[in-house]
Amino acid sequence: MEDNQPHGEPMTNPQPVALAIGAGDAIGAAFAQRFVAGGYAVAVARRDASKSEGLIEQITASSGTLKAYASDARDEDACIELFDAVENDLGPIDVVLYNAGANARAPILETEAKLFRKVWELSCFGGFLAGREAARRMTPRGHGTILYTGATASLRGGPGFAAFASAKFGLRAVAQSLARELGPMGIHVAHLVIDGGVDSPAIHARRRAAAGDDDLEFPQDSLIDLATVAEAFWTLSQQKRDGWTHELDIRPFVEKW
Repeated sequence: MEDNQPHGEPMTNPQPVALAIGAGDAIGAAFAQRFVAGGYAVAVARRDASKSEGLIEQITASSGTLKAYASDARDEDACIELFDAVENDLGPIDVVLYNAGANARAPILETEAKLFRKVWELSCFGGFLAGREAARRMTPRGHGTILYTGATASLRGGPGFAAFASAKFGLRAVAQSLARELGPMGIHVAHLVIDGGVDSPAIHARRRAAAGDDDLEFPQDSLIDLATVAEAFWTLSQQKRDGWTHELDIRPFVEKW
């Protein structure tokens, strides 16, 4: 962790606080931008906090509040320290997004046990840790929202995706279990199934490589805009408790499902 201050009671902050774990340059950054625009102070966590410097500059230039933390989502002690640090620095956490995951693809005959375990730890075990630590802080307050990023693999396995799909299936089960347990305590748990590619440089590169075409063009709206994903998370986080959604799926109009 970057922060070395002692962690006691959460500081008082007039702004609500959102924490995104696994906040890279795509979905995590879009989440941060949307929640800052909605009036939140936002914390983003990734293994290398320095990679968020550009996002911090962008948000602080518009008078928003964003703080980056270095943390390994798979490490229990690091997860606890992260939650303590955010609450010490920014205030009680109102919304948590678990967005970490390893979309690894490999034929089953080439899938090593180490890879399978690594994918599970990041895509499922880390989600359990984040959900538990969020719940430990939110349940005494009687309110809060825990969000999870799902994928097509959350719903069905596919060739080459034994590791990723099993981990995403597991994360979906964690989300369902938490929703049923924590809902009566005032905690909203929601799972967003992103059934399609998002419009990011990484997805562009991956699809072009798969097609063997460096100049491959993507039809308009055939990939999900990052702002669309962020808006879905925002909508889930703002629902009244008389009509909570647990699972929401979004996909481009061209996607077969």
